Amino acid sequence: MRNWPLVKETLKIRDRELVLFRPATLDPFLEGETFQVSRFPFWAKLWEAAIVLADFVATLEPPRKVLEIGAGLGVPGLTAAAFGHEVTLTDYEEAPLEIVQRSAEANGLKVRVARLDWLNPEDLGEFEVILGAEVVYAGRLFQPLLDIFRRYLLPQGEIYLAHDRERARVLVPFLKRAENEYEVATSLRRLRTSGETYEIVLNRLRPKGF
Repeated sequence: MRNWPLVKETLKIRDRELVLFRPATLDPFLEGETFQVSRFPFWAKLWEAAIVLADFVATLEPPRKVLEIGAGLGVPGLTAAAFGHEVTLTDYEEAPLEIVQRSAEANGLKVRVARLDWLNPEDLGEFEVILGAEVVYAGRLFQPLLDIFRRYLLPQGEIYLAHDRERARVLVPFLKRAENEYEVATSLRRLRTSGETYEIVLNRLRPKGF
């Protein structure tokens, strides 16, 4: 584990408390690079969609084999592990994976952590559940993301995605394409924080013929 300055906080999901580490500052991840939006460490934010997805994950009957993609700080995946599932957390960047591993250890959770490049995916096995919070953000990644689902999801598996409602401009066309292969269900959840309410779109994708 590299010596990044980290903040330790506690997040309550249902009746469980999770210890979570996140960067205290983004400076170590921005040094020495010309600024590019594509390289900005968005993974370092605790997204409201991840909290809503984690709350839902806590209701799934364990044990299931769970894969989280684009994990970032890993809240849904860590929650799944805390509630008795067998979990693999993945991200493209190495930094969040190291921080997620530290969070898992602080909670006494055994998880697998692996780097995953959607354009060149490695063999990680197959899973009953795939989780993703704020993973649909660019049209150029629609097909790679669908390919990831096809590669890792068991035939009777389910995919759960969570996104801020403001992501609809990108999310809606993605779901439209996904309907070629999946039955798509949508619900709207609200997350209230101090002085603000977030509307989060939760989607369940099941392979047709489920």
